[in-house]
Amino acid sequence: MPLRPALATAAGAVLLLLAAAPPALAGSDVTAEPKETVTVDKTVRMAADGTVTVAGTYRCADSTGPVFVSASVGQKSSTARYAIGGTLAVCDGKKHRWENKSKTSSATLKHGKANVEATIVELRPADDLGGLPLPHFHATSKTDITLTKA
Repeated sequence: MPLRPALATAAGAVLLLLAAAPPALAGSDVTAEPKETVTVDKTVRMAADGTVTVAGTYRCADSTGPVFVSASVGQKSSTARYAIGGTLAVCDGKKHRWENKSKTSSATLKHGKANVEATIVELRPADDLGGLPLPHFHATSKTDITLTKA
């Protein structure tokens, strides 16, 4: 058998074996906790004046610039999303609570089902751009929630 087809056959066999092999931790009770996460509470409050309060937890590590937890709310009845503030984050590897508030028009959002996108974003200085800060995303979450009266 010529060398090229033999190498291709061997490489294909190795790939098939790797694909069929169980993960190294399969069946093990060991699970790695994510280094960076962001969560959103299932209930989000909206006051009569349109102030929306979104909260949850976050964990991040290894930042060199300022870090924020941002959130936006949307409803299926609209294609628009509404930014709900930003909270300064501490990226020390520990779990922290966050809460963002923002006032929207009373016609903008309605009580009921909605979804929240929360993101941990760092403004990391880019050396090759003269220190211009560029966004670096640590974690993101998309969560279905209930928008209730505050």
